[in-house]
Amino acid sequence: MSEREVFEYALLRVVPRVERGECFNAGVLVYCRAKSFVAARTYLDENKLKALDPHADVVGVRAALRAVEGVCDGGDAAGQAACDDAGRRFRWLIAPRSTVVQPSAVHSGLTADPEAEVERLLDLLVR
Repeated sequence: MSEREVFEYALLRVVPRVERGECFNAGVLVYCRAKSFVAARTYLDENKLKALDPHADVVGVRAALRAVEGVCDGGDAAGQAACDDAGRRFRWLIAPRSTVVQPSAVHSGLTADPEAEVERLLDLLVR
């Protein structure tokens, strides 16, 4: 059995109308320092989005969620963050912000497989 390592995670919440504060989970960010791993997976429930704001910009919300995934993946999609290590990219993504896509508080756990943890948390907390 593989040794379990500490990981941190945050949810990505969609807040269609920031002034109202209503939100729903649309993704998860996972960071494991020991494995230099950072990843995000997203799932946008358009029905929830439209229920909170019938005039929401679905294309814009999808683009914001994809941008988070891109920063985690690195490369050209990460823009200026492409040269940053996994921890720095995670810390930048979890910084509080007042936008339509916002990170939750950070939580932690133990895992032997951070990649599988991303999918498990997405299924458990988002879908």
